[in-house]
Amino acid sequence: MRLLLIWIFNALALFAVANFVPGIHVDSFSDALIAAFFLGLVNTLIRPLLLLLTLPVTLVTLGLFIFVINGLLFWFVGSVLRGFVVDGFWYGVLGAALYSVFSWALSAAAAQLMRK
Repeated sequence: MRLLLIWIFNALALFAVANFVPGIHVDSFSDALIAAFFLGLVNTLIRPLLLLLTLPVTLVTLGLFIFVINGLLFWFVGSVLRGFVVDGFWYGVLGAALYSVFSWALSAAAAQLMRK
């Protein structure tokens, strides 16, 4: 139940990001659900491998290269799916940053609601 709720909140966060960033487009809420699922899958399976492979660059840039990795993965998911479009790399970086902030805030709110 909790996983389903977080998935829905991540889709809402993605929908909110599409409203704030002009270069990110989500056609419908069902497309946001699919994109949130694939973003979670990519962040679970591919991101740790990329972080490990780019560890020297990440250390030299004091961790700022992680923004590049997050932006590339966000942009990649936007290029693979049909109803979720990311227009470019910088939109991907901004979208990934906002998505993580919105997702964190909604997950924190959900955790507070579930405690009561």
